[in-house]
Amino acid sequence: MSTEPDFPANAKPAMAALPAPAALPVAQITPQRWLWLVALLALAGLAGSLLVWQKLNGMQQQLARQSADTGVQAGEARTMSKQAQDLAMETAAKLSVTEARLAEVSLQRSQLEDLMQSLSRSRDENLVVDIDSSLRLAQQQAQLTGSVEPLLAALKSADLRVTRAAQPRLTPLQRAIVRDVARIKATALSDTPALLIKLDELVTLADELPIANAVGSASAAGPKGADSVKRKADESVLSWWSRLGLQVREELRSLVRVSRIEDPDAALLNPEQSFFLRENLKLRLLNARLGLLSRQIESARGDLGTAALAIGHYFDAGSRKTQTAQALLLQVQGQMRTLEVPRIDETLAALSTAAGGR
Repeated sequence: MSTEPDFPANAKPAMAALPAPAALPVAQITPQRWLWLVALLALAGLAGSLLVWQKLNGMQQQLARQSADTGVQAGEARTMSKQAQDLAMETAAKLSVTEARLAEVSLQRSQLEDLMQSLSRSRDENLVVDIDSSLRLAQQQAQLTGSVEPLLAALKSADLRVTRAAQPRLTPLQRAIVRDVARIKATALSDTPALLIKLDELVTLADELPIANAVGSASAAGPKGADSVKRKADESVLSWWSRLGLQVREELRSLVRVSRIEDPDAALLNPEQSFFLRENLKLRLLNARLGLLSRQIESARGDLGTAALAIGHYFDAGSRKTQTAQALLLQVQGQMRTLEVPRIDETLAALSTAAGGR
């Protein structure tokens, strides 16, 4: 409580006119006033201390609340950090598993592509090898038989298989096959099977060809038959002396034969030489046949020329069989050509290129 004296309201202006206390002399300040001054200072200090204490207490409480909140937030942050770390580890594990699966799928895909390419390549290689072997076999058959039909059939089959395969790298092979087929069709060849048949007929006919100096069976049989009939008619009339004279005369006639032979060598042939002449003729014809099969045209022509000369010199030119043999020989010599079976080198080269993968 304040013990200061109460002043009237109208006295306040008068107090403002009073001089400052500092201006008063020290001797005028009484001990009572000092006590009041100290009490006021103490009260002011106490009030300030209370205020400071309240403020510090509020700040402390606020700091405590903030610290508690910060602790809670820190705990939550640690929990969230741990959860985030666990989630990151889980995500990393899933990512590693996904990458491993992706790598496995990529490896399987590459292996599958390699397998498909290998299967496709092996199929094409098998096709090329199969076509190559079939064409080479057809080439050998054409050379042996002298006919281009096996070769044309093999080329057409190869063209069909390449068309069905539909591989771009086999297109040059298909073009080569078409060119070889066109060239083979434009080539004129002799009919070797027909020539072989005619040569076989000549070999069979060689045993039936009459030798130029052989005794004619028909001419000999005719007089003998007539004489026997005449003799039977005269047996009843003539005596045995007459019959004996007729037999002697017939024997004498059989000992001598008059015929025209152009070649003196043919007139001197005996029956044994005639046998070897026929065998030699057949050997010439068989050699010509072998020469035709082995595509040795010049050798076959030489053997056929020798056979034609032998038939003209040693066999009867008036016989129908001899004339037939000479006509067959002329046909064989006229139909025999020197053209070889065309080769398919372009197709074989394209096959080699396709097999090499170029």
